[in-house]
Amino acid sequence: MTAQYDFIVIGSGPSGRRAAIQAAKLGKSVLVVEGRKRVGGVSVHTGTIPSKTLRETALNLSGWRERGFYGRSYRVKKEIGSEDLGIRLTKTLEHEVDVLEHQFLRNGVHTMSGFARFLDPHRLLIHSPDGSELIVEGERILIAVGTLPFRPDNIDFADPSILDSDEVVHIPHLPRSLTVVGAGVIGIEYATIFSALDVQVTIIEPRPTFLDFVDHEILEEFVHELRDRGVTFRLGTPVASIAKEGNRVLTTLEDGRMVRTEMLLYCAGRMGATETLGLENCGLTMDSRGRLKVKADTFQTDVPHIYAAGDVIGFPSLASTSMEQGRIAACHAFGLPLPPAPAYFPYGIYAVPEISTVGMSEQEVRDKKINYECGIARLRETSRGHIMGLEQGMMKMIFSNKTRKLLGVHIIGEGATELIHIGQAVLNLKGTIDYFIENTFNYPTLAEAYKIAALDAWNRMAR
Repeated sequence: MTAQYDFIVIGSGPSGRRAAIQAAKLGKSVLVVEGRKRVGGVSVHTGTIPSKTLRETALNLSGWRERGFYGRSYRVKKEIGSEDLGIRLTKTLEHEVDVLEHQFLRNGVHTMSGFARFLDPHRLLIHSPDGSELIVEGERILIAVGTLPFRPDNIDFADPSILDSDEVVHIPHLPRSLTVVGAGVIGIEYATIFSALDVQVTIIEPRPTFLDFVDHEILEEFVHELRDRGVTFRLGTPVASIAKEGNRVLTTLEDGRMVRTEMLLYCAGRMGATETLGLENCGLTMDSRGRLKVKADTFQTDVPHIYAAGDVIGFPSLASTSMEQGRIAACHAFGLPLPPAPAYFPYGIYAVPEISTVGMSEQEVRDKKINYECGIARLRETSRGHIMGLEQGMMKMIFSNKTRKLLGVHIIGEGATELIHIGQAVLNLKGTIDYFIENTFNYPTLAEAYKIAALDAWNRMAR
C-alpha cells in the first residue's frame, strides 16, 4: 500500500527543514526524504555550518584576532593540524543534527533516509540504504536537494591532494601552499581561511573580476588586505590543465603561467543535485547546471503542485534566503496568504575578513541616476575597534540627497555579518540619515561606526 502525505519534501537543508516545519504547523502530514544517514543536508554536513566552524576554529587557534596587538607572527597554537580543525567541527555538527531531529519530532514531521525518484507527478520511489524500496504519494512536493560540486572529468579528484568544496572540511592535513580554482563566495571563503592559518594561497579565476555583486570600494579594500598578507591572484585566465608533478599539484593556465602548490581546492561552480530525481517522469527539466526554474513569488515549478527552493534554484544560494523560500513555498502550497517580502535582505560572505552588504551598491545607485552621498567609517576609528586591536575594516553607507533615506550599507571587517542587521532594519523601514544622527549607540561598540559613517555623509550632504 502506498503511503500518502499532504507534503513531501526531498532534502532536509535550510529550505527543506523550514518548509517541512511550516507545513506541519499548518496541520499537514509531512514526510522529509534525506539521502544522507542523518538530516541536515549540504548546509549542515558539508557547506554552511562546517565552513563557518572551520573559520572560527582557524581564527581561534591561530590567534588571528590578537595579531593587531601582538604582531603577525603571534599564534595561540604553534602547530595546527587537521585533527585540531576537526574537533570543533564534530561537536558542532552533532549539535546541529540533534536540534534538527528534535524539531522534526516535536512538530510531527516524518523523516526517511533514502534517495527519491519520481514515478509520476505525485508518486516517488524511495530507495533506502538497506536496499529496500517504498512508494510514497504526495499532494504537494518540494524539491530541496541542494547542490553538488562541479567536477570536470579531466581532473583527478581521487588524488588526496586535489579536493572539491565538499571534501575540504575533512582536509587530510594542513598544507603549506594551496591553489584555489574559482573566486566565487565558496572559493574566497576557503582561500582566506587557509591564508589566516599562514598557508600560502593562490586564487585562480577565469573571469577578470570576482564577487561582482559587492560594492567596488569594499572589494578594493578586501583585495588590498589579502595581497598585503601574501595572497596571490591570477585573474582573467582560465585553467588549461591540472596535473600531479612529484609531490606538488601543477596548475597550468592558458597563458602559459604555472602554479605549483602542495594542494589544490577546486571551487569552480556547483551543480543542482537533480540528476537522479527522474524529473522526466513528472514533466520537469533542469538547466545545464542541474537547476530548476521557479516562479519568483511562489517557488512553483512548471508543474504547479511541485515546488523547488534553496540552492537547487540558483542565486543567491544563501542559507538565510533558502529558509525563507521554503517557508513561502509551504505557505503557498496550502493557501496561507503571505505579506510581500521585504525589499532588501543581507548578504554575508564569511571570508577573513567578513564582508556583508544590504541594499544598493554605489554602482547601482549611479545606474539609477539617484543623487546620493556616501559616508565612510573605519573600524579602527571606534574605541571598541581600538580595544580589539583592529587595523582593518570599514563601513560604507549610502544616502539619497533628496529624501535623506538610507540606500545601502556595505561592511568589511570583524563582525560585519552581525553589524549589517542594523542597516537592514533601517533600510526596510525606509529610515533616513536622521535615525543614525539622533540615536545613541552603546559605547564602546563597533556599531558606533554607523554614527561615524552617517556623520561623515551628513557633513557633505546639502542641508
